[in-house]
Amino acid sequence: MLRAWIYPLLLMAFPLPAQIFVSPTGADKNPGTATEPVATVSRALELSRSDATGENKHIVLMPGGFFDVSMALTPADSGLKVEAQAAGRATLFGGVTLSGWQPEPGGLWSAPLPSGRTWDPRLLQVNGRFCARARYPAEGTLTHESIFNVPWMSTTGGGWKRKPTAEELTTLRYKAGDLPATLDISNAEITVFHMWDESVAGITAHDPQTRTLRLAPQLGHPPGAFGVQKYCLWNIKEGMTHPGQWYFDRSRQRMVYWPLNGEDMNQATAVVPTQRRIIQVGGAANVTLRNFNVAVTTVPLITGGFAAAAFDGAVQLDRASGATLSGLRIFNVAGQAIKGAHREDSIRVVDCSISNCGAGGVYLSGENNVVSNNLIHAIGLNFPSAMAIHGTGENCRLSHNEIFDTTYSAVGFGGHNLVIENNLISDCMKVLHDGAAIYCFAAKNSVLRNNFAHDILDTGGYGASAYYLDEQSENTVVENNVSLNIVRPAHNHMATNNVIRGNIFVSKQDLHITFPRCSGYQVESNVLYAAGSITFEGVNNVSAWSGNLLFSKTGKIEGTTLKDYATVTNGSGVCGDTIVGDPGFRNVEHLDFRYDSNSPALKLGLPVLDVSAAGRQGRPK
Repeated sequence: MLRAWIYPLLLMAFPLPAQIFVSPTGADKNPGTATEPVATVSRALELSRSDATGENKHIVLMPGGFFDVSMALTPADSGLKVEAQAAGRATLFGGVTLSGWQPEPGGLWSAPLPSGRTWDPRLLQVNGRFCARARYPAEGTLTHESIFNVPWMSTTGGGWKRKPTAEELTTLRYKAGDLPATLDISNAEITVFHMWDESVAGITAHDPQTRTLRLAPQLGHPPGAFGVQKYCLWNIKEGMTHPGQWYFDRSRQRMVYWPLNGEDMNQATAVVPTQRRIIQVGGAANVTLRNFNVAVTTVPLITGGFAAAAFDGAVQLDRASGATLSGLRIFNVAGQAIKGAHREDSIRVVDCSISNCGAGGVYLSGENNVVSNNLIHAIGLNFPSAMAIHGTGENCRLSHNEIFDTTYSAVGFGGHNLVIENNLISDCMKVLHDGAAIYCFAAKNSVLRNNFAHDILDTGGYGASAYYLDEQSENTVVENNVSLNIVRPAHNHMATNNVIRGNIFVSKQDLHITFPRCSGYQVESNVLYAAGSITFEGVNNVSAWSGNLLFSKTGKIEGTTLKDYATVTNGSGVCGDTIVGDPGFRNVEHLDFRYDSNSPALKLGLPVLDVSAAGRQGRPK
């Protein structure tokens, strides 16, 4: 009751400063000046809202860590700026520190979770590290025996030809000997892998006689869908195979951790999440968040769906038009880093660093959004369908982002009048299939240009590509991009009237350009160089070939005609006025794609592409 009447008196005694300062060493009874800062972000918000003049909408975070932060901005906070006093020196944690660590058998340590909360953590940070959760098996996957032989009719075609039953969505049959006899289903969680996404559930029942697991909640697709029969378990003691791992012992309400060599748990700083969102901008317009760190969130036990899109962001935007997120470092979060809950317009995410996300990086839908000059990596650590940048909209620009180490597509975007340019992407598609460095669903009147994608391995399934125009993509141009060491640089599916122009595709292996169920394509002024063969699948779906230069060291350049996905004929891939000859690149190993003076590319007038401009501007060389 003291708080209710003393704060108004304090406001009368101490006029509000132009900026409201917050410090971990401050006190909420203070007026919020630089010399007498408040201690909590929530108190700073109260002071900001109490200013009737509307001039005090500037909160300054002083250096240090702020714990158990849940910052909910409302329309009353429109125009608010929250920034660090010194860039990168203030961190908002969506969790609390753990204490009371005690040794356990086998080199493990455990700590009790604080009372007074309902705990279900899916992340642990120790000494600043995103700690790996106990996983069984330690690497790779197990193979189950469940089968679902129902055709997928495409997303546009309505999904499954027959809707899966509740039984099919909640039952998995495993192989004899695959699971430990000591399996504790009260702790265990399961990931069932599909083609381009995964489902996550708890295990409600286990019948060792029939080798059957009962799962809840329902999976997004049945086990065995798309012919994929892979799964793994999480959060069980048998999954603790190396130092740095942890699991949550639900029966004892303790976090169990295996310290790194030399790590003293009596001195360690461990943070366990309490929040799904750290900052929620709900209905507040023109908010600026700048130059501070955001870390440690949790997620519920649900299936995230395609792109793991159901999970919240550490920074959640909800009808937050005009927001600017600049210079943020977001790391060690169980869900997304930044998530637009609805269609958010005129959002700017620039110069941010995002890493170690259980799900995705920047998820936005709306008009006139800009995602530029960000470093995004270590994405999809727990939910591999996640992407570094995902969304849809109109007149959006994704540019100069540097993305690597992702489990699925680096960029997955759709909409109208998109510009996706000068992005630097590598090492994606590490777990799931049917995606790309840049994947577009229903991209219309858009352009992908001056991007550089390199070194993406095809791990099977429906493949991994550099630039992928999928269903309903129309009148979109893929131009002046480079693909290096990616077998499928351009994949096109159920897309019409698009242009692939002026690109350079180079591979130490084969090259495959594919056009299943496409029409009206133009392929012009591209250079393809392969140490292996070059294959065009669906040459009958391309309307015009013009000025392309192809070179295969094996001399094998093939083209197939397709009816839907089936090959009808095999023939030459040298179509239209295509020229076959060595382009004579100066030095591909050093990313010098200039042509020698006698190159046929110069005679064709093909563009010389410079990949040095791709990625973050001003980044360290």
